[in-house]
Amino acid sequence: MSTYAQTYVPKGPVRDQQWYLVDADGKTLGRLATVVASHLRGKHRPTFTPSADLGDHVIVVNASKVVLTGKKKSDKFYRWHTGYPGGIKEIAAGKLLATRPDRVIQSAVSGMLPKNALGRKLITKLKIYAGAEHPHAAQKPEPLEIPTR
Repeated sequence: MSTYAQTYVPKGPVRDQQWYLVDADGKTLGRLATVVASHLRGKHRPTFTPSADLGDHVIVVNASKVVLTGKKKSDKFYRWHTGYPGGIKEIAAGKLLATRPDRVIQSAVSGMLPKNALGRKLITKLKIYAGAEHPHAAQKPEPLEIPTR
């Protein structure tokens, strides 16, 4: 007779995925991203399995009003390469937040997800909008609170 606990493995696709609504107005970027990434992965559920997609859909509104602490608006840079010789590009976080605030939040959240096929699947369940309006009212999203310190 064994005395160790059995690992839970879900059978088949999970159908009880919920939708959550997060208001990013006045929230710190890192604290917002950790809660969103945790809900996308499903770590808040008792049936969490690291290799399965048991997470929920998350809608983030007011992305343009997210807060970057310290001097991150001027000192933090997002870099990428175009694929051409000498094609390294960079943009300051403050400028990117002013022009494309959805990319700032998506970059923070995707950095907290697995770097494999599961992570690429999970990031598609994140919907980010710069303003307060979103087209997902039919899903009846529940509000999700972000703790502040």
